[in-house]
Amino acid sequence: MAGFLIRRILQAIPVILGIILFSFIILHLAPGDAIDVMAGEAGTGDAAYMAQLREKYGLDQPLYVQLARYGVQIAQLDLGYSIRNNAPVRDLILQRVGPTLLLMSVSIVLSVAMGVLFGALAAVRRNTLLDDLISLVALLAYAMPIFWIGLMFIILFSVTLGILPSGGFYDVTQQNPGLLVRSLDVAHHLVLPALTLSLFYFAIYTRLMRASMLEVMSLDYVRTARAKGLGGAKVTVRHVVRNALLPIVTMLGMQTASLLGGAVVVETVFNWPGLGRLTYDAVFQRDYSLLIGILLMSSILVIIINILVDLTYSWLDPRIVAR
Repeated sequence: MAGFLIRRILQAIPVILGIILFSFIILHLAPGDAIDVMAGEAGTGDAAYMAQLREKYGLDQPLYVQLARYGVQIAQLDLGYSIRNNAPVRDLILQRVGPTLLLMSVSIVLSVAMGVLFGALAAVRRNTLLDDLISLVALLAYAMPIFWIGLMFIILFSVTLGILPSGGFYDVTQQNPGLLVRSLDVAHHLVLPALTLSLFYFAIYTRLMRASMLEVMSLDYVRTARAKGLGGAKVTVRHVVRNALLPIVTMLGMQTASLLGGAVVVETVFNWPGLGRLTYDAVFQRDYSLLIGILLMSSILVIIINILVDLTYSWLDPRIVAR
């Protein structure tokens, strides 16, 4: 297991270096920068003042010089400085990574749990009304855009029923709440964003779990277990579900990056103060240092999650460790 983990970490190093190089070059080849945005907001286009700012922040240097300087900063665990926010990139990311991790983790748990449960029910009750109903719900959840689902949830639960907040991380009007009160408040605000983000992936996992279970149920060792007199529930839980989970775990690792992309949309709709919202603002502000820092940290997060998925996969199928 230790060698398996070391191999995965060593494979991640060139991936991270490639991401740094690719993102830095692509973003800096795009027209405009943070100085242009700041000048536009200030209503001034004085060329001398803008040139002075670019010289101050090193944006007047050739691209290869900026890349070399950024590489030295990364080696020193320095993600650079956000000109637009007047703060270190590392501090800005650390302030926002917590809400994003909370949103992603809850969404993953919800989507996988619901997908496995309803996919297993559809497989066990295949070609019945329950199977058709679950398939219809999964198809609708997959077909609807994430932002539209979020807006409909806001209209229904916030505007019409008034039982859930329409956005934000917590109630800013509370004065010095205790830890329990604050935690419950955050959970209250988390319901709609997490449910919105998880619905799309719930549909994928439901269909995948159903197909995987039907395939496993037709294998010889399942028929042998039934022939030995094991009950249907024991065969399903011990032999079918565990092996049917392997494609779910694989898909989970593959979709981590797209989950982050969905978080950008959800955090924007619900004004959730995470990395997605920070990325959205950084794009319009041409804050390249902040954008590259977010891309780097997001990539590392995806790699870590994929390593955890690999470990989970090896636990479900120990033969993976030897490969």
